[in-house]
Amino acid sequence: MENSTQVKFFYLFGLQETLNNKSVYFTLSLVTYLLIITMNLTLILTIIQEKGLHEPMYIFLCSLCINGLYGTAGFYPKFLLDLQSDVQVISYGGCFTQTFVIYTSVMCEMSTLTVMSYDRYVAICRPLLYHNIVKSLTVRKLLLLSWCYPLFIALISLSLTVRLPLCGSRIDKIFCDFPSILKHACFSITINQIWSKCLVLVHVLQLLYIVFSYCQIVRTCVKSAKGRIKFTQTCVPHVLTIFIFITVTLFDHLQGWNNVNITLNSRNAMAVQFLVIPPVFNPLIYGLNLQRIRRAVFRKCNTHTIFVMRR
Repeated sequence: MENSTQVKFFYLFGLQETLNNKSVYFTLSLVTYLLIITMNLTLILTIIQEKGLHEPMYIFLCSLCINGLYGTAGFYPKFLLDLQSDVQVISYGGCFTQTFVIYTSVMCEMSTLTVMSYDRYVAICRPLLYHNIVKSLTVRKLLLLSWCYPLFIALISLSLTVRLPLCGSRIDKIFCDFPSILKHACFSITINQIWSKCLVLVHVLQLLYIVFSYCQIVRTCVKSAKGRIKFTQTCVPHVLTIFIFITVTLFDHLQGWNNVNITLNSRNAMAVQFLVIPPVFNPLIYGLNLQRIRRAVFRKCNTHTIFVMRR
């Protein structure tokens, strides 16, 4: 217990193999973060300003982009500062704050994708009842659920971790997370492990629901040419987003296995993928595939260009 009071800071050792190329990594990271901000903000503002896009599918997409900005805000500013520092240090409170933000963002991504699969299931498999089932109140409830559930779960995970006295301060990653912190727990973490297994079970159930929804959607769409076109236009982007998210999340779990013999740079690359690939590809995939969004974005760009030229 005495050692736990001495843990005021955590030391991040994930950048030890990149000391000679910090400027390169800083430039790439800064460009990536600016790209994430620009693309997601463009999609968010387009959906908010265009009344024709005030439909459930686009509202959920807007929530997905907001979550992308939220999650990356918990990583990139600190990471860019670390690339400019000789010693990578984060305060006790800062470490738990970063962990909470990133953890919440990952869970919110999953819950939003689940809500979006439900919306597409009702829209394609029960089109005549869609407006009766997915009302504006229902949309607000689903949005509230997709955000409040991850926040509530993250608060429980945070409280279960904060209660533990810590006997170390070394984190072999470029950002804080619960497994890295729990490695330094002085007491038993059995409760935390049971809680983590319960959350994994919930995530598996969410994934199974998404798979079930799209099996039903595919079965409905293959019956007609119109259904296949609708599936290609509105569901393919969602399927790609789910595939990307699951893939990069699995990579993050893979890098935590102690029996995997890979370099520190490889571990960092796998660990940070879910903070790079989904926030970049989500707006890109939807922006290119959904015609209404693409047209709205191009129209706004053309209007802005004309306005600038007239000035």
